[in-house]
Amino acid sequence: MIPYENLAKVNEPFHREFEKRFSRFLQKGWYVLGAEVQRFEQAFAAYHGMQHCIGVANGLDALVLALTALNLPERSEVIVPSNTYIASILAILRSGHIPVLVEPDIRTCNIDPALIEAAVTRNTRAIMVVHLYGKCCDMDPIEAIAEKHGLAILEDCAQSHGARYKDKVAGSFGIMSAFSFYPSKNLGALGDAGAVLTNSDALKTELQLLRNYGSQKKYYNERVGFNSRLDELQAIFLQVKLAGLGQINQHKRKLAGLYLSQLKSDFIVPVTEEGYEDVYHIFNIRHPERDRLRSYLLEKGIGAEIHYPVPPHRQNALKSLLQGAKFPISEEIHATTLSLPVSCCHSEADIERVIAVLNAF
Repeated sequence: MIPYENLAKVNEPFHREFEKRFSRFLQKGWYVLGAEVQRFEQAFAAYHGMQHCIGVANGLDALVLALTALNLPERSEVIVPSNTYIASILAILRSGHIPVLVEPDIRTCNIDPALIEAAVTRNTRAIMVVHLYGKCCDMDPIEAIAEKHGLAILEDCAQSHGARYKDKVAGSFGIMSAFSFYPSKNLGALGDAGAVLTNSDALKTELQLLRNYGSQKKYYNERVGFNSRLDELQAIFLQVKLAGLGQINQHKRKLAGLYLSQLKSDFIVPVTEEGYEDVYHIFNIRHPERDRLRSYLLEKGIGAEIHYPVPPHRQNALKSLLQGAKFPISEEIHATTLSLPVSCCHSEADIERVIAVLNAF
């Protein structure tokens, strides 16, 4: 069996260092918002060339806290891609704002810059770009639109750790960028974890308050805050894995290269473009008989996933909000996309086996 993912195997190379650092952690006896969180925040900010990193509990909280820290007028409109994972939209709703869905470019599965400006109204205050599957959005035209209309750019980087666009790394474009370190991410923790990056001193202070009950000094609360702190232990694991992120991304790009060069033309593969360095958190293909293809792979002992089977506007949770909305490009992507094995648990031989099976479909 070639599984879609095997996180135990992915983390094997780090076990010895994890154990050594965990032993120190136990002896120290400081478990919340200590030196380890600070060390990871400094290292992660430096990796992106950013001034500040604020560790939080998970990726959804990173988005919610970032939107809250922006202090937008109540029920502001925030533009977001129509095919994103639902967390992007939930964050806008949880922050008291209105998501305005814009269709993606079917080639890249990222928001289509050519469609953004038509969605801007006098109530629009921000654009949430989602660098889906490990590929950066086309940021030049998006930045031009944001500047023209005075809009904040917030990056959802949950799937794009280390991805680059024209020599800039994902997470360094917007006023803030939000990250998830869910275990299956390229930079994955051993549990839930997240972070926000910013160059603003004021936003850094606000985010630090918000993540900790609105408090800077213990038992004195300046904001109506949250309890969303990056765990000290997860910060240790993330420090260890951050040092290996380049190798992780390089391995995934190598596996992706095999798919791109060897899969037959029956499959629509991820587009590659000059100026982009993709990190393939997910290697998604598209095929009109996606469900039959997935069953076929399973019969042959190959795991595959669907990211994602239901578009946001079809989710029960959002039906009342988006009733009657039509997003045909998003629906086409969700109906045909299939995620193939592309993990550090896989060898090149594994992927060549997957390719041979796919090409016989």
